[in-house]
Amino acid sequence: MRKLIVPAFVTLDGVIQSPGSPDEDTADGFAHGGWFWPYADEATDAMEALFQHPFELLLGRRTYDGFASFWPEVAADSPLRGTADLFNAAPKHVATHRPDVLPWDHSHALGPDVIAAVRALKQGDGPPLLTQGSSELVQQLLASDLVDELILIVVPILLGTGKRLFDDRARPAAFRPVSSSTSSKGNVVTHYLREGGIPIASPAT
Repeated sequence: MRKLIVPAFVTLDGVIQSPGSPDEDTADGFAHGGWFWPYADEATDAMEALFQHPFELLLGRRTYDGFASFWPEVAADSPLRGTADLFNAAPKHVATHRPDVLPWDHSHALGPDVIAAVRALKQGDGPPLLTQGSSELVQQLLASDLVDELILIVVPILLGTGKRLFDDRARPAAFRPVSSSTSSKGNVVTHYLREGGIPIASPAT
């Protein structure tokens, strides 16, 4: 059974929308895109380490479209070329209502029942499934208790608005932190493993 890992850049108030650039995702009038880069430091090592081993991408449609227009066009001499090669070669599983328009190589539509398709992928053989962005898809995965690991890079800012990592559909679940560190610019990087249901107790009497 393969793991489903959610790595994410996230603000103190849980926003994950458009960390990379101002025009990455302007849905609902979001005007704070690019909020991660002023805080970029060695914290990104936790994200990059995931791509040093075989992986497959699990993407929502909006994130897919943004990636598909960017990664195949990265220049040969760009410092991003190594990551681009990995992303371009990896299988991409996409939650989409437009399965006939998937121009990026190695892309596959998850079909009309996204959750059933992801469950089937997890039951099969292969490398871990990694999400990137894709807030709406991640919320569905959390609601269906399909997430095995969280790797959160928490940036020390509040945005007030924007798409959140967690919403009120998330299934109650316990996660065990296996590592945590604070980077030079104040990002807190924590790796969590899924560990059963939430513990319940009464105050000691």
